[in-house]
Parts: sequence; structure tokens; C-alpha cells
Amino acid sequence: MTSKVLWVSNDRFKNQPDTMEELDYISEKSIAQATNFHRSFPQYAITPLHELNQLAKAFQVKNIWLKDESYRFGLNAFKVLGGSFAMANYLSKKLGMDIKHVNFELLASPEVKAKLGEITFITATDGNHGRGVAWAARQLGQKAVVYMPKGSTAARFDNIKAEGAAVSITELNYDDTVRQANKHAEENGWVLIQDAAWEGYKDIPAWIMQGYGTIMGEAIQQISELGEDKPTHVFLQAGVGCFAASMLGYLVTKYGENRPVAVVVEPDKAACFYKSVAAGDGNPHAVTGMMETIMAGLACGEPSTLSWDILKYYAQVFVSCPDYVTARGMRILANPLGNDPQVVSGESGAVGLGLLSMLAENKALNALKEKIGLDEHSKILIISTEGDTDVVGYQNIVWNGAYPYEAGNS
Repeated sequence: MTSKVLWVSNDRFKNQPDTMEELDYISEKSIAQATNFHRSFPQYAITPLHELNQLAKAFQVKNIWLKDESYRFGLNAFKVLGGSFAMANYLSKKLGMDIKHVNFELLASPEVKAKLGEITFITATDGNHGRGVAWAARQLGQKAVVYMPKGSTAARFDNIKAEGAAVSITELNYDDTVRQANKHAEENGWVLIQDAAWEGYKDIPAWIMQGYGTIMGEAIQQISELGEDKPTHVFLQAGVGCFAASMLGYLVTKYGENRPVAVVVEPDKAACFYKSVAAGDGNPHAVTGMMETIMAGLACGEPSTLSWDILKYYAQVFVSCPDYVTARGMRILANPLGNDPQVVSGESGAVGLGLLSMLAENKALNALKEKIGLDEHSKILIISTEGDTDVVGYQNIVWNGAYPYEAGNS
């Protein structure tokens, strides 16, 4: 039996906290510090915001904007933004300096390396985050150790190894691989760089979330330059949830009650936020097992506590998506309508666009469409978080039609 798209409305959305002070760390002001640091890298450039005007007409909405993170620092994914800023904060504190006075050139200098000595950063990853950590460590003259969960692809392994990291694939799922990385960090005096947060481990995940915020800051600036004020809807994919929470936290602190409608999307095999909201008790709930999905970057079974504290109050809807949803999104972006640009979007990058396509065409999802108020006036922002980070897998989907969508599935 074919899996279907499932969704749940967030009742806690109606009971938001009276104050947003707890979101100050991902406010526009806080994220500006991360962006200033990112701008100090020689490789920094604002990633494209594509206007998909013909697709918007086909889907009967006003605008579709797609932020393309495949251009980020030449690494084909957004993750480096979080890892690099967390590492910068850690090194800054070791130097006794405020992060606002620190840049890449300083941290990469021989003088700083001589003062701090050799530091080993360790992380668990499906690929993109580990590559970003390995790249940033090499740029800063430090070491990286990277663990990958069982089933990780050879291409993503090779990309991390090429950055000079000591990388290995475990026999564990993602969440247990994180636990192993944390254990080895404690045993060896290494520094864990992970976006999952738990009791006693929140500073580094918060810095990672600030780093991710550079994306939304750029996107809002680009939308303004197009003569628009803001999107009405934003589709945000979630693994442990730090990316989605960072994007939404920025929008909440900037726009308050006038922020866009937030739709959180997950793979159905790792839909921990969908499961948590559906439980209705206000607590996060884990998904266990190997979580086999082509959306490897989202194959996380345990919500980050920092993410849960944001998404449970401020996201309106959570959607569990089978693999054919993102596969369809990948094919649509690779085969644009009219003069729309072609976009290479990977398995974890295209799920938002794939879901939007089904909302536009499948009457079985009309209730969800109505719930989020999607209509001809809607201005939608989608963030493609990665390119073809697994070239073979990408070609199998886009060229060979793997994971086909059949009308009526959803």
C-alpha cells in the first residue's frame, strides 16, 4: 500500500507565550552577527533567490520564491553556515573575545593557532553538516572527526574525506551516532559541533541556529529588492528541527503576528515533529529505527529541545511526506516551465516544493490547503537546502524516475 501525505494542525499555536524574549538569540539583531562573520570568508556570496513565475501561474498562487543553497561556499548545501559560526563562537570564547569583534582572517591566523593549539571538532552527520564542519575546521587550521550513520552514501563520505576529516560510517542510526560522537568527545576532550540540543548541551546548537539565520536574512532582503514586503507562507523542512526553528524564529521576532504561515515538512519515516504534535501532550516524541528515506539530511528521530520549544508554539501545520513527494519536487525543479530557471535540488531540498505541487493539484489535500489559506494571493518562500550532494541518487530520481508519484497517492 502506498504511503500518503499526512498532516496535523498545531493546536498549541493558539496558546503562544505572552513574550518572545526567549527568541532573542535568533532575532534579526543576533543573526546579523552571524552574517557579519560569514561575510568575512573569502568564499561568501549571497545565494540566489529564484522567481518561479511560470510555476506560480500553474499552481494558481501569486509568487513562488526559491532560495537556492546549492551555491553556499561551494559546498552544495547550507549546513556550513551553522557549523562555522558555532566553531567561531567556541574559538572566540577560548580567546576571551566577543564574537562581534572576530572574523575569519583572525581565527585562521598563525598567531591564534599558536595561542589555542590544535583543537579537534567532532560531529555526527548524514553528510552535509559533516562536510561543512570538516571544511570549516580545515579553513581554520583545526582538525575534524566525523561519524556517519549506517546507510550513508559513498559520495557524501568521499566529500567529507576530501576536506581532510577523519570520517567513518557506523552501524547505528543517526540519533545513536550522535550519542557515540558525544561520548567520544567527552572521552577525548574534543568539541562536539551538533545542532541537536539536549539538557546540558544548548550553547553550540544555539550558535548553529544563529548561523543558519543568515539564509532568512538574505532571503528577506532579496524579496524586498523585488518590491515585495514578505512572503505569506514559508515551507520549512525539519530533521532535528534547528533549521526550521531558526528560520521561523527569525520571522517571529521580525514580524510578530504578521509573520508568514509556517508549514513544517518531514519524511514520513522520520516525522518526529508530526508525531509529537499529533500526540497532543506538549512533549517531544521520538521516532526509532533506521528511518530509511531518501531525505537523508532529515532522517533524524529525536527533536532538538531548542527546536521543539519554538516549533510547538509558532508553526501552524506539520506534514509527514513520503519519499515520492520530494522526488516529484526534484523533477519539477529540474524541468522548469517557460522562462523559469532550472534548479538542481537534492532529496532534502525539494520536499517543500514537492508538497506545494500536490497542494496545487490533488483535491485529497484540499483541507490542508484551506487550513493554511493557500490561494491566488499567496506568496510562498521555499528554501532548497542542498543540491545534488549524492549525484548517483539524484540522477536515479531525475533521469530514471525513481520514487514515482501517482495522482491520488496523497
